[in-house]
Amino acid sequence: MVLLASCSRPASPPPAPPAQPKQFQVPVTGAYNGGYLDFGDHEDDVTLEGIESFEQETGRSLAIIASSSYWGEQRFPRRNMDIISRHGAIPLVYWSPWDRPYQQDRPPDQFSLQSILDGKWDAYIDQWADSAKAFGHPMLVAWGIEMNGTWFPWSGYRNGADQPLGNGLFAGPETYKKAYRYVVDRVRARGAKNILWVFHVNNQNAPPDPWNSMAAYYPGDDYVDWLGLSAYGAQFPSDPWFTVESTFQQGYNELAAINPAKPIMLAEWGIGEFPTVGPKDQWIVDAVEYMKTRMPRLKAAVVWNERWENGDGSYSNLRVTSSPKSLEAFRKVSADPFWIDHAIYK
Repeated sequence: MVLLASCSRPASPPPAPPAQPKQFQVPVTGAYNGGYLDFGDHEDDVTLEGIESFEQETGRSLAIIASSSYWGEQRFPRRNMDIISRHGAIPLVYWSPWDRPYQQDRPPDQFSLQSILDGKWDAYIDQWADSAKAFGHPMLVAWGIEMNGTWFPWSGYRNGADQPLGNGLFAGPETYKKAYRYVVDRVRARGAKNILWVFHVNNQNAPPDPWNSMAAYYPGDDYVDWLGLSAYGAQFPSDPWFTVESTFQQGYNELAAINPAKPIMLAEWGIGEFPTVGPKDQWIVDAVEYMKTRMPRLKAAVVWNERWENGDGSYSNLRVTSSPKSLEAFRKVSADPFWIDHAIYK
C-alpha cells in the first residue's frame, strides 16, 4: 500500500507507564516458610521438579525459595527467578562477589571489595540491576553473606580485619560497608525497585573479637530491608552437638539489637544427621518451637536442605529427608499454622 504525502496519520498512543512492582509484605503473625533445595554445586540449578518434590515430601508449600548468583557467572539468573516466581514464591538470591572455583577459605579474588569500589565491575552491576528490573517481580537479595566469618573472600577478616582506621573504626568492616553501599546505590540508580535487601550475617562472629561484631558491618537502615541470620546445628561429623539455644540465642539477640523494627529471617538454618552425636529429629522440633516462642521478630525461615561429601570422604546430610525420623519431625513442624506457605503482596 502506498501512502500519499498529504495524508495524515493518527498519533501513536503514548507508551503505558511501567507497572509498579507489587509490594512484598511482612506478615503480622507467623513467618514465611522457605527453603534452599540442593540446587547443585553452584547452588543455582533451580528446577520446578525439585521444588515440587520437596513440597510433596514435606507436605507444605514454600513462600521463599533461595538460590545463589555468583559474580563469576557474570549474568543475572533470570531463568531461576522465573521458575520461582511462577511457582508463587518469592526468590531469595545470595548474590556473592566470588570467582571460580568458588572454594572457601581463600583470599579475595578478582571480585575483591576494593576492585568493586574502584569501579571495575560497574558494567556487570548495571547489567544485573537492569535484568532484575526487567524481571519486575519482588525479590530478596542478600549481598556478601556471612561477612563476619573467615571463610568467604569478601569477609572483613580477609579485607583488612582489625587494622585501625581511627575513631574506633577498623578496615575490614569499613571496607565491606563501603562496598555494600556502593553496590546497592548503583543497583537502585538503575531503577530496580523490586529488590528488597537482606543484611545476612553468621550467628557467631569468627573471630569473636569486638572489631568483628555484626553491628560493625551494618551499612545503615537506608540500605537494609530485612535482617538475616545463618544458624546451624552440627554440620560436620567432627562438630559437637550444638543445642538449639546455643545455635540461635546469641546470634538472634545481637542481630535484633542493630535495629529495633526491621523484620528478621533465618536466611539459612539446618542440621546434619549424626545419630551417634545427637537426635536430629528432636532438634528440628525444638528448633521450630524456639523460633515460635523465643524469636518474636522472626518473619521468615529458610531451611538448608543439602547433602555433600567432605574432604575426608565423610558426608554431611542436612536434607530433611536424611532419615525417616527426621522427615517425620519436619513434616510435623511444617504443618504448624505458624508457617505461611505463600508470598503475600499488596
